Amino acid sequence: MNIQFPIQIALKGQKYQHRATPYEKRKLKFNQALKGRKIIEKMNGNNNIADTKTPSLGEGWGGPGIIRFPSRSEWPSLLQRPVFETASLNEKVQAVLDEVKANGDEAIRKYTVQFDGVEMNNFLLTESEIDAAVSELSDELKAAIESAAANIRKFHEAQRFESTIIETTPGVKCWQKSVGIEKVGLYIPGGTAPLFSTVLMLAIPAKIAGCKEIVLCTPPQKDGKLPAPVLFAARLSGITKIFKIGGIQAIGAMAYGTESVPKVFKIFGPGNQYVTAAKQLVSMSEVAIDMPAGPSEVAVMADETANPAFVAADLLSQAEHGADSQVILVTTSEKLIDTVQLELEKQLQVLPRMDYALKALDNSKIFLVETEQEMIDMMNLYAAEHLIIQMKNYAEVAEKIINAGSIFLGSYTPESAGDYASGTNHTLPTNGWAASYSGVNLDSFIRKITFQEISKEGIQNLGSVIEQMAEAEHLFAHKHAATLRIEK
Repeated sequence: MNIQFPIQIALKGQKYQHRATPYEKRKLKFNQALKGRKIIEKMNGNNNIADTKTPSLGEGWGGPGIIRFPSRSEWPSLLQRPVFETASLNEKVQAVLDEVKANGDEAIRKYTVQFDGVEMNNFLLTESEIDAAVSELSDELKAAIESAAANIRKFHEAQRFESTIIETTPGVKCWQKSVGIEKVGLYIPGGTAPLFSTVLMLAIPAKIAGCKEIVLCTPPQKDGKLPAPVLFAARLSGITKIFKIGGIQAIGAMAYGTESVPKVFKIFGPGNQYVTAAKQLVSMSEVAIDMPAGPSEVAVMADETANPAFVAADLLSQAEHGADSQVILVTTSEKLIDTVQLELEKQLQVLPRMDYALKALDNSKIFLVETEQEMIDMMNLYAAEHLIIQMKNYAEVAEKIINAGSIFLGSYTPESAGDYASGTNHTLPTNGWAASYSGVNLDSFIRKITFQEISKEGIQNLGSVIEQMAEAEHLFAHKHAATLRIEK
């Protein structure tokens, strides 16, 4: 098999492309069922026979482009995420939101048929529906979800705010009180990979924070039902208001409120470009949102000590999300690049979601740089949602990372641990927003109200400061409010 893809080389400020062959021609034969689909590749004579639903890894299969020694001035353009045209997208999304706002449940039914292919009368799940779905789950999966939930709960409970009264000046006391957001909406993506883990990541901290009303929306399947693991995770987390609504219409329903769906104060959860656009549009006037979270991404920093099979597995674990995902590898080792490419090819061939991963790899890149410091600087510029550091001095390197959503340290920490069960939250900023946003945590579901109490002694000590500053700002009523108390 002769697999080729473009390699970009930056040499003394000049870039050129040539066709390179990272793998030597070799014979490979496998006959393996992939979820009921058999793929048989006959390598003799470049003769490939494959199931039409799954692409074979023949010549030109693509893969991440390799960029060697790019200059720093090239980094911003090379690190760009896949770009989507947003003007028409926002226009389409706004039209759906407007109709949901005007027509409520009627509009939701219309768009559920149009986008999900399902006719719905009642959106709210009943207890009997949840019972029936949960009964289908194996004890092993239930135990796994319960174990993950315990870790997530433990990590987020440790983030509870403890109020402390501070006397800033004699007679002047200040403190904060933590209050849960009263009404929150949780969006759980559906589609090709229903993310029941996201239920745990959002519902558990919402309950710990003390949110009084929690609404969960997720798209229905073609049979009008919801995935059983989603419902088990919701019940385990204490969520009772579960609606079979997805996409733009779900965001609109939670933002505006309808006959069936309560209006909330803040919306959480990841989604595709339509859901992300809907969240951003409603946040301009109706509700708060957690963050502008879009397609998933991972970056891996690896040196010559990294395990290439682990690196390839981590890259593919994000690539399988879909075509709009991006994976990045940055390294100082040419040898590692070669071995990682071999592992990518090997692992792709037995990946049930190979179609999705291949498309994502077209948007992905491998960078070869000269120094460790360049690796650090490049990753701080990229601000990855997930950053994996497989380097001999990973702890030292991690201390120098200032822009990332979540960091995974060492060879035995796969990104999927954070996705499911380590305890950290997997709802993270994407598309470079990790430079200015945190991932979801307990604070995301609370507000902090400040208090101050000033005694008669305190106003005597602080009053002249207030008077001087108010007068300097020409706000004499402000000054007078302090003067009256000083003189009393």
